[in-house]
Amino acid sequence: MSKLTPFLMFEGRAEEAINFYISIFQESEIIRLARYGAEGPGKEGEVLQAVFTINGQEFLCHDSSIQHQFTFTPSISLFVECDSEEELDQAYAQLLEGGQALMPINNYGFSKKFGWVQDKFGVSWQLNLAN
Repeated sequence: MSKLTPFLMFEGRAEEAINFYISIFQESEIIRLARYGAEGPGKEGEVLQAVFTINGQEFLCHDSSIQHQFTFTPSISLFVECDSEEELDQAYAQLLEGGQALMPINNYGFSKKFGWVQDKFGVSWQLNLAN
């Protein structure tokens, strides 16, 4: 295996999600973004495929051209080691906007500061203060 890359599938909100994530985390950028054209198969202008990074971790994503009966669940989450309490607090607050707290920021014993949130797109984030 040469590479493992998380792949996020959205239904019409991929570009909004990408821009949201890169605004929260430093050293993040869009590497490539291709859109559906008039010929489809998805809605013209939506994301056919995008590659973006958060702190050097590459992600793939797109807007599905097929309607599904499923979306993201907290069973799979993105685990982020934060370098400072301020970074953790800020990321948690921003990800919580329009989302839902799964575990409020607290000392849970396994970490002196940890929080788990599902964002407005349904993606789950575990934020942990690095030791």
